[in-house]
Amino acid sequence: MIVKDEEAFIENCLRSVQDTVDEIVIVDTGSTDHTVDICRSFGAKIVEFPWMDDFASARNRGLLEANGDWILWLDADEELDQKSGQILLHSLDQDEHDFFSIHLVNYMGEQVQLDNAYLIAHTRLFRNRKGIQFKNRIHEILDTPPPNQIPILPIKVYHYGYLDPVVRRKNKSQRNMTILENEMKKSDYDPWIPYHMASEYYRIREYEKAFQYVNMSILQFLIKQLSPPSLLYKLKYSILLSVGSIDTAWPGIQKAIELHPDYVDLHFYKGIILLVKENYSDSLAAFEHCINLGEKYLNHLVLHGVGTFQAWYYIGVCFEKMNRIDDAKDAYKKSILLSSSYLPPREALLKCLSEEDQSITTTDIS
Repeated sequence: MIVKDEEAFIENCLRSVQDTVDEIVIVDTGSTDHTVDICRSFGAKIVEFPWMDDFASARNRGLLEANGDWILWLDADEELDQKSGQILLHSLDQDEHDFFSIHLVNYMGEQVQLDNAYLIAHTRLFRNRKGIQFKNRIHEILDTPPPNQIPILPIKVYHYGYLDPVVRRKNKSQRNMTILENEMKKSDYDPWIPYHMASEYYRIREYEKAFQYVNMSILQFLIKQLSPPSLLYKLKYSILLSVGSIDTAWPGIQKAIELHPDYVDLHFYKGIILLVKENYSDSLAAFEHCINLGEKYLNHLVLHGVGTFQAWYYIGVCFEKMNRIDDAKDAYKKSILLSSSYLPPREALLKCLSEEDQSITTTDIS
């Protein structure tokens, strides 16, 4: 892994893998805190590498020091799930694949809540073979076969680096945009680059610039005669919903769904758009389709809940708008059963029940 001033996270990260891996290789790009000392306490091999605004180069330097048959790559602000270590080892003992993906859980917001996390399959395990390397100066990835040819293991890695306090403390957006701006000066820049620019502007709520860049990314993929990946449409319609541009979002969301019919988030956005447009029956159908899809298609970036408890909540909202109160209450109850910490269905159910019986309180639906 690459580190720089990661003393707040690195100990938990290394503790999560110490009983699973045979060696730990750390590429330090200039830490001035206790990061390196903590890494050494876990027996890590430390490689000093000057920072050159190039994540792939730093990763590849670390690969030169790895001696094991397999490599698991992580960030310092990530942790391997406690139950995943043995699954990982067992999977590697019996398989002939060169790459594996895992379930990456990206926490968002001010604090860790599973109700506010994105799920995606990410290739993090690969054989230590000559020729397998990282590419891209930022948002580095492995040069791998197509994702649909890479098995997904039932292993979870938790990522805390997108939590708002962490982003603010590290000033990640400014660092990332500086690298991305330099990449875009190249005549043959990768069409992913404007997408990453859009993501950074979206993160700091500069939605107009975010929208310009995500459309630029879509256009660049089309110019190269490539189908724009689902992430681009996810971001595009997230931006439009954030600024309330419902008329711009509809009916364009339909085309995005045609391109990526198994992407539950796009169907969820469709349901939200139709709900705002007061087309309750079609909105209901969209949310019911979210339940049918679930959250198993992790080749896409999936917001946890859009195929489960959030979808059931909005099904309840649709039923309530259609004056089907008993059905609405049932839907809210299903949402509550799936997530005890997601508050909207509790509040909606309490409102329905209190309208029938004013003595009902929050404790009655706990």
